[in-house]
Amino acid sequence: MTTIPAHDSGNHADDGSGHGSGHHDHASMPWLKHHFDTPAQQFESSKLGMWLFLATEVLFFGGLFVWYAVLRSLHPEVFTYAAGYLDTVLGGINTCVLILSSLTMALAVRFAQTDNRRGLIICLVLTFAGAVGFLVIKKIEYEHKWHEHLLWGSRFYEVPPGHHGDEHAAHGAAVADAAHASAAPTPPAVDAAVPAAPLGAAAAVAAATGDSATPPVEATVIKRAPGGPSGVVAGVTDEGAPVESHSHGPVMRTGAHLEDPALPPNTHLFFGVYFAMTGLHAIHVIVGMIVIGWLIVGSIRGQFSSQYYTPVDLVGLYWHIVDLIWIFLFPLFYIIH
Repeated sequence: MTTIPAHDSGNHADDGSGHGSGHHDHASMPWLKHHFDTPAQQFESSKLGMWLFLATEVLFFGGLFVWYAVLRSLHPEVFTYAAGYLDTVLGGINTCVLILSSLTMALAVRFAQTDNRRGLIICLVLTFAGAVGFLVIKKIEYEHKWHEHLLWGSRFYEVPPGHHGDEHAAHGAAVADAAHASAAPTPPAVDAAVPAAPLGAAAAVAAATGDSATPPVEATVIKRAPGGPSGVVAGVTDEGAPVESHSHGPVMRTGAHLEDPALPPNTHLFFGVYFAMTGLHAIHVIVGMIVIGWLIVGSIRGQFSSQYYTPVDLVGLYWHIVDLIWIFLFPLFYIIH
């Protein structure tokens, strides 16, 4: 009769009993899959598969990190400026939460190896709670960015509702309407103290050259220029318009960022790479919550022990990689200015 191993990661000597012994092992150990001869073979194969999967994850995020490096090398002023809109305190709390969750996950693996079912369940629940806390904090950060239009692409250049940008646009439209009503042959001078709404390129050329073939475009129908492939230059308000200068501290700024005279061109690129990388990381956290929840259910049912803890060990590897990626994301976005 073949001796049953103490745990599935131990060394197994081939006793030469062939498939007959394998059938006996499968009958006494239902968690041993039919295409494996021994628990050790199943454990090592499963762990090799997980490491190969994690290698693809590293390659995937590695491409994103290269994207980040290229954008930062091309637009260093953008990353220096836009990092001030990120809350370093919330990012630091999230980092501590994930590090603690890695500790509880490692303890869960150890408790599974030592048949400590109660400790296994407690540590898995704490790890799950850490993932929930991370996503809650990330939701708070995302809501702030969404409300202030600190987003990717052309939405970054939309004026957040309720800010001074709306008043500037309305006031500038009234001034432009009065100017169009006059019959003066030359464009009327605009008071430097009154912010005027930006004109389109064709209207600006016509106004400067006095060309009557191109009718002036009403400022009331001109929308704020979108951030195209090359971005939008700073100064979406007129040069003479009064602006409010916001502090560049590490805590989240509030207010209409478009009124900041220090706003560099292409700032929307920073938030594009920020949401792409942190959003994909958040998706991986959600996947981790799903599999950790599955482990909690299995632990309550008594499916894991010192003889079979492979799923706990593999999920632990995945969770450590998720935490490690965030440890790189946090300083790159929140700390390095």
